[in-house]
Amino acid sequence: MKKILILNGSNLNMLGLREPEIYGTQTLDDIKALCEAAAAKQNLKIDFRQTNHEGVLVDWIQEAVANFDGLIINAAAYTHTSVAIHDALKLLKSPIIEVHISDPETREKFRHHSYITPLATEINKGKGEEGYRQAVEIISKLIQQ
Repeated sequence: MKKILILNGSNLNMLGLREPEIYGTQTLDDIKALCEAAAAKQNLKIDFRQTNHEGVLVDWIQEAVANFDGLIINAAAYTHTSVAIHDALKLLKSPIIEVHISDPETREKFRHHSYITPLATEINKGKGEEGYRQAVEIISKLIQQ
């Protein structure tokens, strides 16, 4: 069975409380359940994680090099700031799907640049929690090819 790592960055543990007018009322646990259901339909195993620490994300990306068939990442604010995450992602030979609950390009100017986008196989943004489910389906097709 193919294994997918789903990584979530800073403040995403506060979904449901944090700016619901932007991020909705779903919690990260709700999104995890959505991803698990989508993965089961695609015969995939997922490992769903969240941290507020940039270095932990880097460690997990490095772990993905040898242990996972694909990566879905919502690096949250680190999307716009982290060269370290960018460099770690360069190690991966497997598909990378960049996910954003909101569309960063419709928000503050500092959110318009992504250090992940140049390395992403696909980008899914502005679709709320549904974007995660779609990312699981997209990555399934990519790794089954």
